Amino acid sequence: MCIVALAWQVLDDSPVCLISNRDEFYHRPSSQLHDWSDSPIIAGQDLQSGGTWMGMTTKGRWAVVTNFRDGADKQTYPTTRGNLIQAFLESDQTPIRFAQELEKTQRDYAGFNLFVGDLQQAVYMSNRGEAPQVLAQGVFVVSNGLMTDDWEKTKHLRKRFTQELLPMMQLDSTPETDLQNAVWDILEDERKIIPDLLPNTGINVEMEALLSSTFIQSPIYGTRCSNFMRIGHSQLNWIEKTQQGEHVGEFVYIQQSLLI
Repeated sequence: MCIVALAWQVLDDSPVCLISNRDEFYHRPSSQLHDWSDSPIIAGQDLQSGGTWMGMTTKGRWAVVTNFRDGADKQTYPTTRGNLIQAFLESDQTPIRFAQELEKTQRDYAGFNLFVGDLQQAVYMSNRGEAPQVLAQGVFVVSNGLMTDDWEKTKHLRKRFTQELLPMMQLDSTPETDLQNAVWDILEDERKIIPDLLPNTGINVEMEALLSSTFIQSPIYGTRCSNFMRIGHSQLNWIEKTQQGEHVGEFVYIQQSLLI
């Protein structure tokens, strides 16, 4: 998962509203969004490591992780970041308690940004420089740097998310198809950042430029799926759009009642 925009307790009808793109190598096998067997988790699944990049449960728990990009980090880690999502969603810990416990072993993982939450609390942390913090009401955007890093990529998504999508969602009269079309238009934005404004994450400038758009395409790596997740007071909705591979253009719709 490489870019996420979250509106936390901003919308009256959807305390959690999240849009995101998952970027990954095309050869890495994964499954589409589904209800996991023998687990409360609703998520796609990384079939190489078994974890996931984003998920939720009918109890209103939700989580999403992005990689922290550091081209100088050549270390091999014993654990996979995708297990973080599964561990939180299958636990009964509050978001802040889970994050504080994770702090004790966070260096066992490659760099990550992590959001974990339920209907009462949302928490952000990174094992590359951000201690667990309970989020106030607001809009939060993170890609592959820290949430406090002022990347042009995240500023661009924040602007479109707050100026285009959220006002539409605040109007009861907005058709659902219009909301969905707005989300895909925002998430499929291929605008690249000019070289002078690119971050320096330890990779070459050409690669920084390739990764600077919200939607990424290249011969071997890019945006694999886009997501529109909403958790209301009694119902959850999640739409996943496959962006690459044999299922390109397909949608998976999840709509379930909350069990709270």
